[in-house]
Amino acid sequence: MENVLSDEVRPLAASKAGALRAQVRTGETGVLLTVTWNDEVVLDEVRLGFTLDGAELGTNAELVHVVNRTVRDRISMRSGKSAGDHPYEHQESVHTFREAGGVEWQVILRVAHDGVAIRYALPALDGIARVTGDRTAVTLPAQARNWVLEYQTWYETPRFGAGTGELSGGSYGFPFLTRLDAAIHMLITESGIDGRFAGAHAELGEPDADGDRTLRFALADDSVEVARGVVTPWRVILIGALPALVSSLLVDELAPAISPDLEDATWVRPGRAAWSWWSDFYSGAQLDKQKHFVDVAADLGWEHLLIDCGWEETWVPEIVAYASRRGIQVHLWTIWRDLNSPEDLRKLALWRSWGVAGIKVDFMESESKDRYRWYDTILTETARLGLMVNFHGSVIPRGWARTFPQVIGYEAIRGAEYYVFFENQALSASHNVIQPFTRNIVGAMDATPVAFGAANRTTSDGHELGLSVAFECGITHFADHVDAYIARPLAARFLSELAPVWDETVLLAGDPDSHAVIARRSGDRWFVGGIATGDARTIRVPLDGLDGVGPDAEICVVGDVSPSSGEAPATGLTETITTATGAIDVEVARDGGFVAIVAPAGTDLFRAAPRPHHLAPVALPSIAETGPDGTASITTDGDARLRLPSGWSADRVGEADWIVRPDSSLRPGRLGVVTVERDADGTVSVVSHVRVVRPMTPGEYTLSDLPMIAFVNDDGPVERDQSNGAGNPGDGRPMRVAGQGFERGLGTAPYSEARFHLGGRAETLTGAVGVDDESTGAARVGIVADGREIFSAVVEAGKPVTTFNLGVQGVQTLCLRGETVTPDDSGVHVDWIDTSVVVASPTR
Repeated sequence: MENVLSDEVRPLAASKAGALRAQVRTGETGVLLTVTWNDEVVLDEVRLGFTLDGAELGTNAELVHVVNRTVRDRISMRSGKSAGDHPYEHQESVHTFREAGGVEWQVILRVAHDGVAIRYALPALDGIARVTGDRTAVTLPAQARNWVLEYQTWYETPRFGAGTGELSGGSYGFPFLTRLDAAIHMLITESGIDGRFAGAHAELGEPDADGDRTLRFALADDSVEVARGVVTPWRVILIGALPALVSSLLVDELAPAISPDLEDATWVRPGRAAWSWWSDFYSGAQLDKQKHFVDVAADLGWEHLLIDCGWEETWVPEIVAYASRRGIQVHLWTIWRDLNSPEDLRKLALWRSWGVAGIKVDFMESESKDRYRWYDTILTETARLGLMVNFHGSVIPRGWARTFPQVIGYEAIRGAEYYVFFENQALSASHNVIQPFTRNIVGAMDATPVAFGAANRTTSDGHELGLSVAFECGITHFADHVDAYIARPLAARFLSELAPVWDETVLLAGDPDSHAVIARRSGDRWFVGGIATGDARTIRVPLDGLDGVGPDAEICVVGDVSPSSGEAPATGLTETITTATGAIDVEVARDGGFVAIVAPAGTDLFRAAPRPHHLAPVALPSIAETGPDGTASITTDGDARLRLPSGWSADRVGEADWIVRPDSSLRPGRLGVVTVERDADGTVSVVSHVRVVRPMTPGEYTLSDLPMIAFVNDDGPVERDQSNGAGNPGDGRPMRVAGQGFERGLGTAPYSEARFHLGGRAETLTGAVGVDDESTGAARVGIVADGREIFSAVVEAGKPVTTFNLGVQGVQTLCLRGETVTPDDSGVHVDWIDTSVVVASPTR
């Protein structure tokens, strides 16, 4: 970074960048900011200052001195609206003021070609103090139109447009977009936040005599403890025409620079993801369904699989290995409170050791300083481990994608999940059209688009497909079932062609009230997404802004098959392949849309291919027991390497053998997963796994305390010490059979299998089995030892448990199995009660 500095004392200070100028001065009402565009005032007398320990700074301040510098730097983005390296230049002025009481504070002003930003500092603070309010206030002209959302900490209320006078007083979320005149727009947001601060939102005052209203920054916390130095994030005001705002990178430019350790974060892989939760709520618990999503995603050429709620650690290594053979990476959903202690954070290292590529972490729902400290921890730890992270139930982007390139998505939008939970609050086309001009300007937006199967949707099929380009996210998680895309061949082909990462983003046409036509470049091809609200019509799409296309461009347009203006949404897609120069006209249905691929003349429009199949690396045996010395032996390919749980170590012996040393915390009967990986196509390692088991020592072991090596279950995971429940781990109830309660056991939903490794050490297996009182019907149950059934029974609802006492000497693998007796028994829940094995002391 190059800094050009000067230090001088003066009563007036101005900074400029191209057509944009900003000036900080003192006036009768305090410290003020004025912004001009092409020498015309666009923001006048923006009030500056903050409240420190209850005292207002900025009302009666004396300017002490100003330090100016030019900030020249670059950002390197792994994903976003424009990946790659981008140099930038800002003019910075640091204005130091002194209050009558002697407190010195600073306004740090940055001016870029597309906006201004200010933040506050306390350069001479001794000890700590508390910021108890932010006095920054912007005037919204009475005649302005605004596009806003009512504030909540997870930013999922609908966005809408309204005149200044039509807005109610109260809280609104950032980014806040205002049209100042026909050509100039203003977008207000924040950047550069971390655990030293609380977030802010907009508070709107009542109209004054002229109808103008004041927008001020309201802190999430009543007070924020601060120390010497910078004490607030950047308050960012983008200024300019809509195309400049849509392409702006200012929010990222203002964020802290990337750590040198992350500059070459090639493990951050933007792309497209299959996601089963939206179309099949509890499918996150079903291994076979996840494998199907992997297969279709790979055939479409996608990069990722997101497994939402319901996954169980028993089979996650298996799906990771299965997906890796097709070049697909697996991401896991989790809740923030499950990563809220040093012990909980170890889960991240464990998941990474299995080969998991990223996490979707949910329900943070707070702007407090305390929650931002939690974000700091997650950002640091995922960067250290090489895990991508997608924040849901989260704050809006504030520049983290620059500092931490593994941040590939944020929700902070009312997206397609609202079709699942809120039938009467379906997304509107007008809500969607506003997003590219507001929320998506500030960063990645995981709106989970292209929901063809949404109940009660009002948008056309073309509109839904158009969202795949109009909305940008580092990893785009498509909402619908993968089979819904295959059933629409035109959609499937386009989504297979859709680029995984963007080199450039351009607004070709649109307005937040009517339509958005967004073009995103990947290499020499441009992908265009158009979404509209309102009546069926023809949208003119200029091609002049698409650099490198040239005359007679090759174009494929997929849009609404029937541009109807009726009340029902238009269904069906049609494709047009043509050449054009200058512009094309596209017909859209009511609340319709389209997508297009544009390529230079003479080049291929369609280039996608299925992902190849790779052979898994050798990993022998699949289950390895530790010996008397506490180590286990594994054989692999010569070019394979191991990924170990935290605290474990391994040494290569010869060309293909390894000696693995588990951590001392691995207890008898427990296991750890060793990942064997090998380079495949240079992007994704192909993996297999070995489960390393510490053998059981003499004593009694309850099966619900032992790890399963595999399970199958009709409804969610096999539950431990509770009934089957539904789709998530731990969502069952106390087990109860024929009116009798039980505390220990396994809850299953046939067809079910629960497999355990005994290693030939157990002598006896005892327990009982019955149908839980929460269900009806009957089940045929069995116990299988090394493939041989040693117990069977039929259990029925309302009848007492059936007990068993079985010899299992020498048995390596034990399976508890259940299946329905008749189709009417679907939904029956079987409890395996007080099931335990005994390991005898060795004969002396």
